[in-house]
Amino acid sequence: MSEPDPIALYRVMFLARMLDERIWQLNRQGRAHFAVPAAGHEGVAGYAFALDPARDYLVPHYRDLPALLHFGVTPRDVFCNLFAKANDPNSAGRQMFAHWSDATHHLLSLSSPQPNHVPHAVGIALASKIRGDNAVTWTGFGDGSSSKGDIHESMNFAAIHKLPVIFCCENNGYAISVPQDMQMAVQNVADRAAGYGMPGAVAQGRDPLEVFEVARQAIDRARRGDGPSFIEIKVYRFMPHTSNDDDKRYRSREELDAERANDPVALFRERIVKEKTWDASRDDALKQELQAQIYDALAFAEASPAPTAAEAFTNVYAMGGDK
Repeated sequence: MSEPDPIALYRVMFLARMLDERIWQLNRQGRAHFAVPAAGHEGVAGYAFALDPARDYLVPHYRDLPALLHFGVTPRDVFCNLFAKANDPNSAGRQMFAHWSDATHHLLSLSSPQPNHVPHAVGIALASKIRGDNAVTWTGFGDGSSSKGDIHESMNFAAIHKLPVIFCCENNGYAISVPQDMQMAVQNVADRAAGYGMPGAVAQGRDPLEVFEVARQAIDRARRGDGPSFIEIKVYRFMPHTSNDDDKRYRSREELDAERANDPVALFRERIVKEKTWDASRDDALKQELQAQIYDALAFAEASPAPTAAEAFTNVYAMGGDK
């Protein structure tokens, strides 16, 4: 796979940032009950451009909004999920925000107790190997999740059976409020890959093209039938863990300000401007275009119907006739 179109990549990252900012505003206005910020993680879009949305599967991390947009999720989908509307394609209004799941886009739901979704990704990869469909499954999680048994069991099983699955730890340095050096003794989570007999690699999330290249190599390996890989993407979360979190209690404003110098959206914008493929006027035009999309999506979602009580158990529990 050749390097992705930098403008298409930047567009996804910029839209994710603008959506993220609007979602946060809606929460602070009391119009949305819960927000899961993705700001600082936009560089993970690089891995999505290395996958094939038409055949590959994504079992995402909850901050994977940039990747989801490339897979086909729209701003309307995002806001309908945020407001728990009946036409939310993820759960028809039954799940909390950011529990992405849309079969039409090969997206499988994550779960609130992290990382229970990772064994499911391994199951999808096993099915792909049995079917021989040459599909790759990508699953994401955080550094805190990487220390849990779900990850050990999933990576061990996938390595033994050489399954076409990529494990991706989006390491922002905090398991909610616990810093990395208080939850593990290794500097790179990817170092653990050797214990499972699979390659591990580290990519800097501030550079989506570096993320793309590391992802491409792992994906190519999986398609050849050589088994899984473990990728660690170093990122930094600019906002609180969720809208229920107070990050001032565990990290300084000086640390946050210093990390903002590595803003993946701003750095990639500077790069494409320097390469003469972008300029300020085109950036302003894109911002206006994306803002119009967001206004349209927000109006659409707010005008959409809420789920009815009669549908509360549809596709959730099996109904036993008259019982």
